[in-house]
Amino acid sequence: MPPPLPRRPVWGESAEPTPPPPVAVGPPEHQTPVDPWAGVDTGGWDLPSAELPPLPPTISYPTPPDTRQWSGPPAPPAVSRDTRQWSGPPASPAGPHPVPPPAAPSAPRAIGPMVPARPMSPPAPPAPPKVPKQRRGRRSTAPPTPPPGWQAPKGYVPVPVRRRRRWPWLLLLTLACCCGCPAYYGFPISAQYPARATVPVQVDDLSLRQDSRSTETAKKLEGEVRKEHWLAEDTFAGVYATTSGKRVTVFGGTGFRLSPESDAEAEISRLTERYALDAPESVDTGVRGRHERCAVGSADGSAVVVCTSVDHGSIATGVFTRLSVADSAELLGTLRAQIVQPERG
Repeated sequence: MPPPLPRRPVWGESAEPTPPPPVAVGPPEHQTPVDPWAGVDTGGWDLPSAELPPLPPTISYPTPPDTRQWSGPPAPPAVSRDTRQWSGPPASPAGPHPVPPPAAPSAPRAIGPMVPARPMSPPAPPAPPKVPKQRRGRRSTAPPTPPPGWQAPKGYVPVPVRRRRRWPWLLLLTLACCCGCPAYYGFPISAQYPARATVPVQVDDLSLRQDSRSTETAKKLEGEVRKEHWLAEDTFAGVYATTSGKRVTVFGGTGFRLSPESDAEAEISRLTERYALDAPESVDTGVRGRHERCAVGSADGSAVVVCTSVDHGSIATGVFTRLSVADSAELLGTLRAQIVQPERG
């Protein structure tokens, strides 16, 4: 019978022969052991063996004595303080040594990769002693240390230096801020308010005109003051004249005023249209808290000077004829000193 023809390869199949599948190998404990010396002649390998000495008889341990029931902790053993020098291990008694039983085989330890030992860092240097903090401006209470070998001169007596205290200056500054500022701004108010007003008949060379026309003019001016200054406590007005023909009209009122300077500027602005006043100018009164403004204008075809003086307790305005601005301001100060009288003055 002829052998079968070789199989033709399928499309895409490799032309190399396919290796046989590997034979499955079971665990070694299920395989048949193989003797490597099987079939080898070992008859001429007889070697003389050295006879070992017989083992000594095993020493039996003594029977332990009976122990009583435990009734408490045992007393600590006495410690011997023998300080003799060690001279080596004790001598063993003559005779053969007992052979210890063979040790049980221990399981092999897994040896891992050797890790190099980490180099030890040098010890840190000791920290310097901490210096206590001192506040700025505070002197040390400890006396200065003299240099080594220093000796005081003959007759020298150390005198303790007294430390200056600063709290009185701080106390004075606090009192000045807490009491001085309110007193500085409150003194003018207490000295000028409250006040009362009376129109005198004679002021220096000025005489109060009491005819019907002058009286009607004074009442009209008082009504205007009451209308413009509705918080006024009292109002006054009067027409004065001198023997030389100079005429002075004064009017105003009393009452508390918080800002005298702005009230003086407002009064001049109110009278600017009536008397055709020019630009006002400030006049120094010499009194703290009192402000005065004067301006030149005209009334009934004659030149006049209008001045107003305002403080924390009153307002007084005067219209002067045939006088300069300086003389008008001075005369207004004289008139208001006679008309307005502070109650605490």
